[in-house]
Amino acid sequence: MKSENSHRMYEKALKLIPGGVNSPVRACKAVGMEPVFIDHARGCRIFDVDGNSFIDYVGSWGPMILGHGNPLVLEAVRRAMEKGTSFGAPTELEIELAELILDAVDSMEMVRMVNSGTEAVMSAIRLARGFTGRDGVVKFDGCYHGHADSLLVEAGSGIATLGIPGSPGVPRDFVRHTTSLPYNDATAFENFMMENGKNIACVIVEPVAGNMGLVKPVEGFLETLRTVTRKTGTLLILDEVMTGFRVAYGGAQSLYGITPDITCLAKVIGGGMPVGAYGGRRDIMGHVAPQGPVYQAGTLSGNPLAMAAGIATLKQLKQPGFYDNLEATAARLANGLKTIAARSPLPVSMDRVGSMLGLFFTAEPVTDFKKAKTSDLNLFARFYHGMLDQGVYLAPSQFETVFVSSAHGIKDIDDTLGAVTKVFDHLSEGR
Repeated sequence: MKSENSHRMYEKALKLIPGGVNSPVRACKAVGMEPVFIDHARGCRIFDVDGNSFIDYVGSWGPMILGHGNPLVLEAVRRAMEKGTSFGAPTELEIELAELILDAVDSMEMVRMVNSGTEAVMSAIRLARGFTGRDGVVKFDGCYHGHADSLLVEAGSGIATLGIPGSPGVPRDFVRHTTSLPYNDATAFENFMMENGKNIACVIVEPVAGNMGLVKPVEGFLETLRTVTRKTGTLLILDEVMTGFRVAYGGAQSLYGITPDITCLAKVIGGGMPVGAYGGRRDIMGHVAPQGPVYQAGTLSGNPLAMAAGIATLKQLKQPGFYDNLEATAARLANGLKTIAARSPLPVSMDRVGSMLGLFFTAEPVTDFKKAKTSDLNLFARFYHGMLDQGVYLAPSQFETVFVSSAHGIKDIDDTLGAVTKVFDHLSEGR
Protein backbone atom coordinates (compact mmCIF):
# COMPACT_ATOMS: atom_id res chain seq x y z
CA MET A 1 0.00 0.00 0.00
CA LYS A 2 1.38 3.40 -1.00
CA SER A 3 1.77 5.84 1.91
CA GLU A 4 4.26 8.52 0.84
CA ASN A 5 1.77 11.41 0.88
CA SER A 6 0.18 10.31 4.15
CA HIS A 7 3.64 10.12 5.72
CA ARG A 8 4.55 13.60 4.46
CA MET A 9 1.30 15.08 5.79
CA TYR A 10 1.70 13.33 9.13
CA GLU A 11 5.22 14.71 9.55
CA LYS A 12 3.89 18.22 8.91
CA ALA A 13 0.87 17.73 11.16
CA LEU A 14 3.09 16.64 14.07
CA LYS A 15 4.62 20.13 14.09
CA LEU A 16 1.24 21.86 14.17
CA ILE A 17 -1.25 19.60 15.97
CA PRO A 18 -0.69 17.54 19.18
CA GLY A 19 0.11 14.03 18.01
CA GLY A 20 -0.62 15.12 14.45
CA VAL A 21 -4.35 14.42 14.86
CA ASN A 22 -7.44 16.12 16.26
CA SER A 23 -8.80 13.03 18.03
CA PRO A 24 -6.43 10.52 19.67
CA VAL A 25 -7.47 7.14 18.19
CA ARG A 26 -6.86 8.50 14.67
CA ALA A 27 -3.13 8.50 15.39
CA CYS A 28 -3.18 4.67 14.95
CA LYS A 29 -0.69 4.17 17.80
CA ALA A 30 -2.60 1.09 19.04
CA VAL A 31 -1.85 -0.67 15.76
CA GLY A 32 1.72 0.58 15.46
CA MET A 33 1.49 2.68 12.33
CA GLU A 34 1.08 6.22 11.08
CA PRO A 35 -2.43 7.45 10.25
CA VAL A 36 -3.88 7.27 6.77
CA PHE A 37 -4.84 10.74 5.52
CA ILE A 38 -8.12 10.76 3.62
CA ASP A 39 -8.80 12.73 0.45
CA HIS A 40 -12.44 11.91 -0.32
CA ALA A 41 -15.14 9.26 -0.02
CA ARG A 42 -18.17 8.05 -1.96
CA GLY A 43 -20.69 5.37 -1.10
CA CYS A 44 -19.00 2.72 1.01
CA ARG A 45 -15.51 3.57 -0.22
CA ILE A 46 -12.94 5.91 1.20
CA PHE A 47 -9.86 7.16 -0.73
CA ASP A 48 -6.60 8.33 0.80
CA VAL A 49 -4.16 10.98 -0.39
CA ASP A 50 -1.96 8.31 -2.00
CA GLY A 51 -4.77 7.05 -4.25
CA ASN A 52 -5.52 3.91 -2.24
CA SER A 53 -9.16 2.83 -2.13
CA PHE A 54 -10.76 1.03 0.83
CA ILE A 55 -14.13 -0.46 1.70
CA ASP A 56 -15.01 1.66 4.71
CA TYR A 57 -16.44 0.22 7.94
CA VAL A 58 -15.67 3.25 10.12
CA GLY A 59 -18.25 5.53 8.51
CA SER A 60 -16.88 8.59 10.31
CA TRP A 61 -17.28 6.55 13.53
CA GLY A 62 -20.95 5.80 12.91
CA PRO A 63 -22.82 8.72 11.32
CA MET A 64 -22.59 7.64 7.69
CA ILE A 65 -25.46 5.14 7.75
CA LEU A 66 -26.31 6.15 4.16
CA GLY A 67 -22.71 5.93 3.05
CA HIS A 68 -20.53 8.85 2.00
CA GLY A 69 -21.70 11.63 -0.27
CA ASN A 70 -25.37 10.67 -0.26
CA PRO A 71 -26.90 12.80 -3.05
CA LEU A 72 -30.00 13.87 -1.11
CA VAL A 73 -27.94 14.89 1.92
CA LEU A 74 -25.47 16.84 -0.22
CA GLU A 75 -28.28 18.63 -2.04
CA ALA A 76 -29.98 19.55 1.24
CA VAL A 77 -26.73 21.02 2.57
CA ARG A 78 -26.16 22.94 -0.68
CA ARG A 79 -29.64 24.49 -0.48
CA ALA A 80 -29.13 25.47 3.15
CA MET A 81 -25.64 26.84 2.48
CA GLU A 82 -26.92 29.15 -0.25
CA LYS A 83 -28.98 30.93 2.42
CA GLY A 84 -26.05 31.31 4.82
CA THR A 85 -23.90 29.04 6.98
CA SER A 86 -24.86 30.25 10.47
CA PHE A 87 -27.20 32.81 11.99
CA GLY A 88 -27.08 32.30 15.74
CA ALA A 89 -30.87 32.59 15.61
CA PRO A 90 -33.78 30.14 15.29
CA THR A 91 -34.66 28.60 11.92
CA GLU A 92 -37.49 26.42 10.69
CA LEU A 93 -34.99 23.63 10.06
CA GLU A 94 -34.54 23.19 13.83
CA ILE A 95 -38.26 22.63 14.21
CA GLU A 96 -38.37 20.10 11.37
CA LEU A 97 -35.50 18.00 12.72
CA ALA A 98 -36.95 18.16 16.24
CA GLU A 99 -40.28 16.87 14.92
CA LEU A 100 -38.58 13.96 13.15
CA ILE A 101 -36.63 13.00 16.28
CA LEU A 102 -39.59 13.24 18.63
CA ASP A 103 -41.76 11.26 16.22
CA ALA A 104 -39.19 8.47 16.15
CA VAL A 105 -38.17 8.27 19.81
CA ASP A 106 -41.25 7.71 21.97
CA SER A 107 -39.56 8.61 25.27
CA MET A 108 -38.66 12.12 24.08
CA GLU A 109 -41.29 14.84 24.44
CA MET A 110 -38.90 17.78 24.00
CA VAL A 111 -35.39 18.02 22.57
CA ARG A 112 -32.51 20.52 22.69
CA MET A 113 -29.97 20.62 19.85
CA VAL A 114 -26.25 20.90 20.63
CA ASN A 115 -23.01 20.37 18.69
CA SER A 116 -21.62 16.98 19.75
CA GLY A 117 -22.27 13.82 21.70
CA THR A 118 -20.00 15.01 24.49
CA GLU A 119 -22.00 18.23 24.79
CA ALA A 120 -25.29 16.31 24.77
CA VAL A 121 -24.18 14.03 27.63
CA MET A 122 -22.61 16.83 29.65
CA SER A 123 -25.82 18.85 29.36
CA ALA A 124 -28.06 15.86 30.17
CA ILE A 125 -26.16 15.17 33.39
CA ARG A 126 -26.31 18.81 34.45
CA LEU A 127 -30.04 18.71 33.79
CA ALA A 128 -30.44 15.51 35.83
CA ARG A 129 -28.61 17.09 38.75
CA GLY A 130 -30.65 20.26 38.50
CA PHE A 131 -33.93 18.36 38.29
CA THR A 132 -33.26 15.97 41.19
CA GLY A 133 -31.19 18.21 43.44
CA ARG A 134 -28.65 15.36 43.78
CA ASP A 135 -24.98 15.16 42.80
CA GLY A 136 -24.17 11.45 42.27
CA VAL A 137 -23.76 9.84 38.84
CA VAL A 138 -23.48 6.14 38.03
CA LYS A 139 -21.87 4.96 34.80
CA PHE A 140 -20.51 1.59 33.68
CA ASP A 141 -16.99 0.34 33.01
CA GLY A 142 -16.04 0.54 29.35
CA CYS A 143 -18.87 2.90 28.41
CA TYR A 144 -17.59 6.13 26.90
CA HIS A 145 -19.79 9.21 27.21
CA GLY A 146 -17.50 11.82 25.74
CA HIS A 147 -14.58 13.64 27.31
CA ALA A 148 -16.43 15.67 29.96
CA ASP A 149 -14.36 15.74 33.16
CA SER A 150 -16.69 13.77 35.42
CA LEU A 151 -17.08 10.89 32.95
CA LEU A 152 -13.47 9.93 32.24
CA VAL A 153 -13.70 7.13 34.79
CA GLU A 154 -13.17 3.57 33.50
CA ALA A 155 -14.14 4.89 30.08
CA GLY A 156 -13.98 3.09 26.75
CA SER A 157 -13.12 4.39 23.25
CA GLY A 158 -9.82 6.31 23.11
CA ILE A 159 -9.22 5.96 26.85
CA ALA A 160 -9.30 2.16 26.48
CA THR A 161 -7.35 2.25 23.23
CA LEU A 162 -4.52 4.27 24.74
CA GLY A 163 -4.54 2.17 27.92
CA ILE A 164 -4.78 5.13 30.29
CA PRO A 165 -6.99 5.25 33.42
CA GLY A 166 -8.44 8.70 32.81
CA SER A 167 -6.81 12.05 32.21
CA PRO A 168 -4.56 14.52 34.01
CA GLY A 169 -6.27 17.87 34.38
CA VAL A 170 -9.41 16.41 35.94
CA PRO A 171 -9.59 17.45 39.61
CA ARG A 172 -10.54 14.73 42.09
CA ASP A 173 -13.50 16.82 43.17
CA PHE A 174 -14.92 16.54 39.64
CA VAL A 175 -15.03 12.75 39.69
CA ARG A 176 -15.75 12.02 43.35
CA HIS A 177 -19.47 12.05 42.60
CA THR A 178 -19.08 9.54 39.74
CA THR A 179 -19.22 5.79 40.37
CA SER A 180 -18.39 3.30 37.63
CA LEU A 181 -19.85 -0.21 37.97
CA PRO A 182 -19.36 -3.36 35.86
CA TYR A 183 -21.45 -3.32 32.67
CA ASN A 184 -24.05 -6.11 32.54
CA ASP A 185 -23.79 -6.79 36.30
CA ALA A 186 -27.34 -6.17 37.52
CA THR A 187 -26.59 -7.50 41.01
CA ALA A 188 -23.70 -5.11 41.60
CA PHE A 189 -25.90 -2.25 40.43
CA GLU A 190 -28.81 -3.22 42.69
CA ASN A 191 -26.52 -3.57 45.71
CA PHE A 192 -24.93 -0.18 45.10
CA MET A 193 -28.24 1.59 44.62
CA MET A 194 -29.73 -0.05 47.72
CA GLU A 195 -27.16 1.82 49.81
CA ASN A 196 -26.63 4.98 47.74
CA GLY A 197 -29.67 5.46 45.52
CA LYS A 198 -31.03 8.48 47.41
CA ASN A 199 -27.87 10.41 46.50
CA ILE A 200 -27.75 9.48 42.80
CA ALA A 201 -29.07 12.04 40.31
CA CYS A 202 -28.76 9.80 37.27
CA VAL A 203 -27.59 6.51 35.84
CA ILE A 204 -26.11 6.80 32.36
CA VAL A 205 -25.48 3.81 30.10
CA GLU A 206 -24.89 2.89 26.49
CA PRO A 207 -27.84 0.51 25.92
CA VAL A 208 -25.59 -1.34 23.49
CA ALA A 209 -21.97 -0.67 24.42
CA GLY A 210 -19.99 0.41 21.37
CA ASN A 211 -16.89 1.94 22.88
CA MET A 212 -15.21 -1.17 24.30
CA GLY A 213 -15.97 -2.92 21.06
CA LEU A 214 -19.58 -3.97 20.59
CA VAL A 215 -21.06 -5.55 23.72
CA LYS A 216 -24.76 -6.38 23.97
CA PRO A 217 -26.78 -5.97 27.17
CA VAL A 218 -27.49 -9.32 28.80
CA GLU A 219 -31.11 -10.23 29.44
CA GLY A 220 -32.54 -8.28 32.35
CA PHE A 221 -29.71 -5.75 32.71
CA LEU A 222 -31.41 -2.73 31.18
CA GLU A 223 -34.71 -3.73 32.75
CA THR A 224 -33.05 -3.75 36.18
CA LEU A 225 -31.63 -0.28 35.62
CA ARG A 226 -35.08 1.01 34.77
CA THR A 227 -36.84 -0.68 37.70
CA VAL A 228 -34.30 0.38 40.32
CA THR A 229 -33.97 3.98 39.14
CA ARG A 230 -37.74 4.40 39.35
CA LYS A 231 -37.69 3.13 42.93
CA THR A 232 -34.94 5.53 43.97
CA GLY A 233 -36.17 8.58 42.10
CA THR A 234 -33.03 8.52 39.94
CA LEU A 235 -33.15 9.56 36.29
CA LEU A 236 -32.12 6.98 33.70
CA ILE A 237 -30.13 8.43 30.78
CA LEU A 238 -29.63 6.30 27.68
CA ASP A 239 -26.57 7.41 25.75
CA GLU A 240 -27.75 6.66 22.22
CA VAL A 241 -25.12 8.83 20.58
CA MET A 242 -23.97 5.73 18.73
CA THR A 243 -27.10 3.54 18.65
CA GLY A 244 -29.69 6.23 17.98
CA PHE A 245 -31.18 5.74 14.49
CA ARG A 246 -28.34 3.25 13.90
CA VAL A 247 -29.63 -0.04 15.32
CA ALA A 248 -33.28 0.90 14.70
CA TYR A 249 -35.24 4.01 13.72
CA GLY A 250 -36.35 4.41 17.34
CA GLY A 251 -32.90 3.57 18.70
CA ALA A 252 -31.84 0.74 21.01
CA GLN A 253 -34.60 1.69 23.46
CA SER A 254 -37.16 0.59 20.87
CA LEU A 255 -35.39 -2.74 20.42
CA TYR A 256 -35.19 -3.53 24.13
CA GLY A 257 -38.42 -1.90 25.28
CA ILE A 258 -36.75 0.49 27.73
CA THR A 259 -38.14 3.97 28.37
CA PRO A 260 -35.46 6.32 29.70
CA ASP A 261 -36.03 9.70 31.31
CA ILE A 262 -33.44 11.41 29.07
CA THR A 263 -31.89 10.30 25.77
CA CYS A 264 -28.64 11.60 24.25
CA LEU A 265 -28.20 11.57 20.47
CA ALA A 266 -25.58 12.61 17.91
CA LYS A 267 -23.82 11.01 14.88
CA VAL A 268 -26.63 9.78 12.58
CA ILE A 269 -28.99 12.69 13.35
CA GLY A 270 -26.48 15.08 11.72
CA GLY A 271 -25.86 13.07 8.56
CA GLY A 272 -22.11 13.57 8.96
CA MET A 273 -22.22 17.17 10.21
CA PRO A 274 -21.26 18.16 13.80
CA VAL A 275 -24.42 17.79 15.88
CA GLY A 276 -25.84 16.42 19.10
CA ALA A 277 -29.11 16.48 21.00
CA TYR A 278 -30.61 15.57 24.35
CA GLY A 279 -34.24 15.22 25.20
CA GLY A 280 -36.79 13.50 27.37
CA ARG A 281 -39.92 14.02 29.41
CA ARG A 282 -41.53 17.44 29.17
CA ASP A 283 -41.37 18.06 32.92
CA ILE A 284 -37.63 17.38 32.94
CA MET A 285 -36.80 19.36 29.79
CA GLY A 286 -38.82 22.27 31.20
CA HIS A 287 -35.91 22.87 33.57
CA VAL A 288 -33.61 23.86 30.68
CA ALA A 289 -32.98 27.60 30.21
CA PRO A 290 -34.64 29.85 29.21
CA GLN A 291 -37.75 27.91 30.28
CA GLY A 292 -36.08 26.80 33.49
CA PRO A 293 -32.97 27.47 35.62
CA VAL A 294 -30.53 24.84 34.26
CA TYR A 295 -28.24 26.78 31.94
CA GLN A 296 -26.93 25.43 28.64
CA ALA A 297 -26.12 27.37 25.48
CA GLY A 298 -24.16 27.10 22.23
CA THR A 299 -23.32 29.59 19.47
CA LEU A 300 -23.67 27.00 16.70
CA SER A 301 -26.43 24.89 18.27
CA GLY A 302 -29.08 24.17 15.63
CA ASN A 303 -26.68 25.15 12.83
CA PRO A 304 -28.72 25.19 9.58
CA LEU A 305 -26.26 23.05 7.62
CA ALA A 306 -26.29 20.33 10.29
CA MET A 307 -30.08 20.52 10.59
CA ALA A 308 -30.49 20.18 6.82
CA ALA A 309 -28.17 17.17 6.68
CA GLY A 310 -29.99 15.54 9.58
CA ILE A 311 -33.43 16.07 8.07
CA ALA A 312 -32.36 14.63 4.71
CA THR A 313 -30.84 11.62 6.48
CA LEU A 314 -33.77 10.81 8.78
CA LYS A 315 -36.28 11.14 5.95
CA GLN A 316 -34.44 8.42 4.04
CA LEU A 317 -34.15 6.19 7.11
CA LYS A 318 -37.89 6.48 7.56
CA GLN A 319 -38.60 4.91 4.15
CA PRO A 320 -40.26 1.45 4.29
CA GLY A 321 -37.78 -1.40 4.17
CA PHE A 322 -34.68 0.67 4.92
CA TYR A 323 -33.76 -1.13 8.13
CA ASP A 324 -34.78 -4.54 6.76
CA ASN A 325 -32.31 -4.11 3.92
CA LEU A 326 -29.59 -2.81 6.21
CA GLU A 327 -30.19 -5.71 8.60
CA ALA A 328 -29.80 -8.22 5.76
CA THR A 329 -26.52 -6.64 4.67
CA ALA A 330 -25.09 -6.59 8.19
CA ALA A 331 -26.26 -10.18 8.79
CA ARG A 332 -24.49 -11.32 5.64
CA LEU A 333 -21.24 -9.84 6.94
CA ALA A 334 -21.70 -11.18 10.48
CA ASN A 335 -22.66 -14.69 9.37
CA GLY A 336 -19.72 -14.80 7.01
CA LEU A 337 -17.35 -13.70 9.77
CA LYS A 338 -18.72 -16.35 12.11
CA THR A 339 -18.18 -19.06 9.49
CA ILE A 340 -14.59 -17.94 8.88
CA ALA A 341 -13.89 -17.71 12.62
CA ALA A 342 -15.37 -21.16 13.29
CA ARG A 343 -12.88 -22.87 10.99
CA SER A 344 -9.92 -20.79 12.14
CA PRO A 345 -7.55 -21.62 15.03
CA LEU A 346 -7.50 -17.93 15.98
CA PRO A 347 -9.26 -16.95 19.24
CA VAL A 348 -12.23 -14.93 18.00
CA SER A 349 -15.46 -13.74 19.61
CA MET A 350 -18.02 -11.58 17.87
CA ASP A 351 -21.52 -10.18 18.15
CA ARG A 352 -23.89 -7.87 16.30
CA VAL A 353 -26.83 -5.56 16.92
CA GLY A 354 -28.35 -4.17 13.74
CA SER A 355 -25.65 -2.57 11.61
CA MET A 356 -23.08 -2.53 14.44
CA LEU A 357 -20.61 -5.42 14.77
CA GLY A 358 -17.90 -6.31 17.23
CA LEU A 359 -14.92 -8.60 16.60
CA PHE A 360 -12.63 -9.49 19.52
CA PHE A 361 -9.48 -11.58 19.40
CA THR A 362 -10.37 -13.59 22.48
CA ALA A 363 -12.05 -16.99 22.63
CA GLU A 364 -14.27 -16.03 25.55
CA PRO A 365 -17.61 -14.33 24.78
CA VAL A 366 -17.34 -10.66 25.69
CA THR A 367 -20.05 -9.34 28.01
CA ASP A 368 -18.15 -6.59 29.87
CA PHE A 369 -15.06 -4.41 29.83
CA LYS A 370 -12.97 -6.86 31.84
CA LYS A 371 -13.52 -9.58 29.25
CA ALA A 372 -12.98 -7.15 26.37
CA LYS A 373 -9.54 -6.40 27.79
CA THR A 374 -8.55 -10.08 27.50
CA SER A 375 -8.32 -9.57 23.73
CA ASP A 376 -4.96 -10.16 22.04
CA LEU A 377 -4.08 -6.60 21.03
CA ASN A 378 -1.01 -7.64 19.07
CA LEU A 379 -3.11 -10.05 17.03
CA PHE A 380 -5.65 -7.32 16.37
CA ALA A 381 -2.89 -4.98 15.18
CA ARG A 382 -1.66 -7.61 12.71
CA PHE A 383 -5.24 -8.19 11.56
CA TYR A 384 -5.72 -4.45 11.07
CA HIS A 385 -2.59 -4.16 8.92
CA GLY A 386 -3.60 -7.17 6.87
CA MET A 387 -7.10 -5.84 6.21
CA LEU A 388 -5.73 -2.43 5.22
CA ASP A 389 -3.41 -4.13 2.74
CA GLN A 390 -6.45 -5.99 1.37
CA GLY A 391 -8.34 -2.71 0.88
CA VAL A 392 -10.60 -2.77 3.95
CA TYR A 393 -10.68 0.24 6.28
CA LEU A 394 -11.43 -0.55 9.95
CA ALA A 395 -11.14 1.46 13.14
CA PRO A 396 -7.52 1.25 14.39
CA SER A 397 -8.48 -0.11 17.80
CA GLN A 398 -9.74 -3.39 19.25
CA PHE A 399 -12.14 -1.34 21.36
CA GLU A 400 -14.19 0.18 18.55
CA THR A 401 -17.11 -0.98 16.41
CA VAL A 402 -17.66 -2.02 12.78
CA PHE A 403 -20.39 0.03 11.06
CA VAL A 404 -22.29 -1.17 8.01
CA SER A 405 -24.07 1.33 5.76
CA SER A 406 -26.85 1.09 3.19
CA ALA A 407 -24.17 1.84 0.57
CA HIS A 408 -22.48 -1.52 1.19
CA GLY A 409 -23.58 -3.95 -1.50
CA ILE A 410 -23.34 -7.74 -1.71
CA LYS A 411 -20.07 -7.53 -3.64
CA ASP A 412 -18.56 -5.23 -1.01
CA ILE A 413 -19.52 -7.65 1.74
CA ASP A 414 -18.23 -10.67 -0.16
CA ASP A 415 -14.97 -8.88 -1.02
CA THR A 416 -14.59 -8.06 2.67
CA LEU A 417 -15.14 -11.68 3.67
CA GLY A 418 -12.61 -12.75 1.08
CA ALA A 419 -10.10 -10.35 2.61
CA VAL A 420 -10.82 -11.66 6.12
CA THR A 421 -10.25 -15.24 4.92
CA LYS A 422 -6.85 -14.32 3.43
CA VAL A 423 -5.76 -12.40 6.51
CA PHE A 424 -6.95 -15.10 8.93
CA ASP A 425 -5.15 -17.75 6.92
CA HIS A 426 -1.96 -15.71 7.05
CA LEU A 427 -2.29 -15.06 10.80
CA SER A 428 -3.00 -18.74 11.44
CA GLU A 429 0.27 -19.90 9.88
CA GLY A 430 2.53 -21.32 12.51
CA ARG A 431 -0.07 -21.30 15.28
